[in-house]
Amino acid sequence: MRIEWGGVNRNCEGVSRRSFLKIGTLSALGVSLPDLVRMREAAASAPPRVGGSGGPRPANMIFIWLDGGPSHLETFDLKPDAPAEVRGEFKPIETNVSGIRICEHLPKTAKVMDLFTIIRSVTHNDSNHGAGNHLMTTARSTPVPVGCGNSVSYHPSMGSFTAHERQSAHGLPGYILLGRPMRSGGPNFLGAAYSPLVVTGDPNSESFQVKDVTLPKGVDDARLDARRNLLSQIDRFQRVAEAPNDPVRGLDSYSEKAYQLVTSPQAKAAFDIKSEPAKLREAYGRTQFGQQCLMARRLVSAGVPWVSLHWGGWDHHFNLFNDMKRQLPILDPAFSTLLTDLKDRGLLESTLVVLLGEFGRTPRINKGPGRDHWGPGMSIAIAGAGVPGGTVIGATAADGHSPVERALSPQDFACTVFHKLGIDYRKEFHNELGRPTQMVSGGELIREIV
Repeated sequence: MRIEWGGVNRNCEGVSRRSFLKIGTLSALGVSLPDLVRMREAAASAPPRVGGSGGPRPANMIFIWLDGGPSHLETFDLKPDAPAEVRGEFKPIETNVSGIRICEHLPKTAKVMDLFTIIRSVTHNDSNHGAGNHLMTTARSTPVPVGCGNSVSYHPSMGSFTAHERQSAHGLPGYILLGRPMRSGGPNFLGAAYSPLVVTGDPNSESFQVKDVTLPKGVDDARLDARRNLLSQIDRFQRVAEAPNDPVRGLDSYSEKAYQLVTSPQAKAAFDIKSEPAKLREAYGRTQFGQQCLMARRLVSAGVPWVSLHWGGWDHHFNLFNDMKRQLPILDPAFSTLLTDLKDRGLLESTLVVLLGEFGRTPRINKGPGRDHWGPGMSIAIAGAGVPGGTVIGATAADGHSPVERALSPQDFACTVFHKLGIDYRKEFHNELGRPTQMVSGGELIREIV
């Protein structure tokens, strides 16, 4: 495992990728492309659900998830006048918007402050990783207490709802996750058809390729056609005497659709990060996260409605300042270049970009030195899709404890996200028990960005 991000990507409970593979299910972790094609076909033939869609011209989403809970006090809500045990080591610097200051280790982000808004007043009470992750990715609290080490799914993730409500272009999946699976990123009662297509691996590697979309090495289009024709002839020979309603025949259509996507010029182009100019790739940063941000831009440009990036290792109970001195210089060029790249291509107005984790960190520094889990106060950066740049919404107390101005809930955030994506966030569904449930229960639009 790469150590590029300042340590192994684990949280305090020690959940690693191997743990996800042990406790996860198909729908939670994502599916292969042929499986996704088959399940989407089945879902499309199901009876329509209750509700309707509406809202503005839909944007596509780049959802950047800093797993573990990044410290708001070391990123977007520094407290330089607080006592030493609160303010920490980092100093604030001016941005290109007068009166707004952010961390000194985000100098490039400071130069594009006019392109995004900081929400400093999101607050909740789920300060365990499992519960906080579920709340911020689904807008639904867990019905029972959930500890740090749990991967839970009591409600569909926002990404899965988006895949259900929106159509992707060129047959690409509606929900793609770059990085390891998210603990609450699955579809729950929507069904596995709306799981993310999980793209693991490092786009910065010369050997990077996307499973099920890239042809195996040594197999070109002509050779794939020949193999497909041969298999087709064998299948016809084997089934010539079988009943016309043989369900195995249905596999042909799913394989055909998967084949079409594998050989689709648009799909292959969307994942072909090596076609990007070297100068632009350097601007994003030749790191795994930097190149994932560039890949996300390519995917939304190709018409994918929801792209998540999962970067672990932000659970800083110990060694907070040294770790963030390594991580923030990776985050800084990637996030800032993503915004300017979208703007330069005329895509920022049609793309919503959010940067967040499951919670913030405690006001007081522990003996680690580090900060512990803290739901009552956190910051979110949000840009694009009509969000006014150069703005700060809300404020926390002098020690960063909790909001003293414009307190906002995860439900408010989710309502606003769905609205920007052109999705009716009050739409009603029936869960696995047949009970009616809203996409988002409660919450209001954040008026400052809508």
